[in-house]
Amino acid sequence: MQKTELLEMIANGENSAVEFKRDDVSPEKLAREIVAFANTQGGKILLGVEDDGTITGLQRSNTQEWVLNVFRDKVYPQIIPHYIEVAVDDKTKVGVISIAMGVSKPYVLRHNKRDDIYVRMGNRSEIASRELQMRLFESGGLLHVEKLPVAGTSIEDLDLARIDFYFRSILCDPDIPGTQSEWIDRLVDLGLMAEDGLGNKACSVAGLVCFGFLPRRYLHNAGLRVMAFDSDDKEYQALLDRVLDGPLVGRWMTDKSGQKRLVEDGLIESFISTISPFVSVESSFVDENMVRQKQWFYPIEAIRETVINALAHRDWTKPVDIEVSSYFDRLEVISPGKLNNTMTIKNMIAGQRSYRNPIIMNILRDHGYVDARGMGVRTKIIPLMRNINKTDPVFEATDDYLKTALYRKNSQ
Repeated sequence: MQKTELLEMIANGENSAVEFKRDDVSPEKLAREIVAFANTQGGKILLGVEDDGTITGLQRSNTQEWVLNVFRDKVYPQIIPHYIEVAVDDKTKVGVISIAMGVSKPYVLRHNKRDDIYVRMGNRSEIASRELQMRLFESGGLLHVEKLPVAGTSIEDLDLARIDFYFRSILCDPDIPGTQSEWIDRLVDLGLMAEDGLGNKACSVAGLVCFGFLPRRYLHNAGLRVMAFDSDDKEYQALLDRVLDGPLVGRWMTDKSGQKRLVEDGLIESFISTISPFVSVESSFVDENMVRQKQWFYPIEAIRETVINALAHRDWTKPVDIEVSSYFDRLEVISPGKLNNTMTIKNMIAGQRSYRNPIIMNILRDHGYVDARGMGVRTKIIPLMRNINKTDPVFEATDDYLKTALYRKNSQ
């Protein structure tokens, strides 16, 4: 780092990526800032700079060794530090500690026999909330929220007819459970049920979402909110505003000819029938089979794939439903939560895959809702929209959601 770059950084003040610290800061306070940066987007700590930007410089005889000891003794998991000293003048130096965004989250400050998790919030480092901690554990691969038990549930809240068909006709399992206790043991082994810590076996998030009778009764963010507006923005008076509830997958049966037949809709089928009047119009003429054909404003497979992606990859730590909104010029799907791990929109469009909820994803794939490659954005949504609607889907990713917008022809 050059002196001019350092001075410019100091002139800009503290922010989400820069922290000023005096040279005599305590080890635990320095470690707190290190942990917060590693748990968020990374950043730089400038040693020898006051909060107001006054440069007091380094006073310790061996600052680098002291910094390395703080990393070793106070930060877990271990982080390899990057430390340099930049001369401001002949007598004054500033220590610059650079921390990259961590890949083994969550990082903790170990002090007084405690492990505290900090995150960077603007120009401050604060204790992570319960929700943020869960997301950090999930991003570090230490926790899959879909496996957590849902309080108050039991096997009675699962549709065993759907599960039996899944085992018998889709997985071709040769050993179908015969009693309720056998079913519970098998479902626990598959992550569809879980111990609740009180001696009970409850439905997991994945089990309830995929096979529960009414998931929103216990998991309030398990629904699909569907809205329609005759404008390009949300209005007070909506043409449609409904929250759909039900198991993710449909209930199927095998008829006498061996064909699989849908006998009860799942959430995906319910969504298509609900949104259909607002994203399609019946043709003005009748075909040779005396059927009035339906014309879709968007490729139906693109709609289906976009919603299935939201259902498969949503962040279950976010306490809100998935939202699907139809406007006169576009269809928007908002999936709660930031993109998983280091995934970016560019990576997603290129076909990179990262599964936040592998159990849910596998169940959808087994039922045929998701293709084997799991590259629906690249192989379905984008080419279908380009070829049929002559428009590109628009993706917007924030820390709170992924929004996908499908535009009608000639509307972009």
